[in-house]
Amino acid sequence: MTTEVKPTVLYVDDELNNLLSFKAAFRRQFNILTADSAAEARRILSVTPVHIIVSDQRMPQMTGIEFFSSILEEYPDPVRILLTGYADIQAVIDAINLGQVFRYCTKPWSEEEIIRHLDEAYQLYELKMQQKELNEQLMDNNEKMEFLLRQQLLS
Repeated sequence: MTTEVKPTVLYVDDELNNLLSFKAAFRRQFNILTADSAAEARRILSVTPVHIIVSDQRMPQMTGIEFFSSILEEYPDPVRILLTGYADIQAVIDAINLGQVFRYCTKPWSEEEIIRHLDEAYQLYELKMQQKELNEQLMDNNEKMEFLLRQQLLS
């Protein structure tokens, strides 16, 4: 029996109904965590590994883009998806440039579309982790080769 890993998704939205709907709609395929503010999302990120972060753009304390931008240095690995009920081209541009957003989706969401985006985001996350591991192996191998080369030069 194999156990399939459910990707962990953090959904950030200031509207309780949206949080409940998102969790109800996607809890079978994903491990859904919810936060009603950027501050709560940061608390969750500090204690729980997260693969994907979905954030509403329009929130009272901080926009989704500002939230993504503020966590980029400390939490660079989770893949980011911005969700909004407003068509704002500047928000799209900022999302891409400032928050390194993978996808931009509109409300109301289509469950099929969100599932597809979450699946793609998790595939990207796994590729990023594989690349990170390969880079670490490469750095380690380079250090070992440099050490051997120095030993040869000294002999």
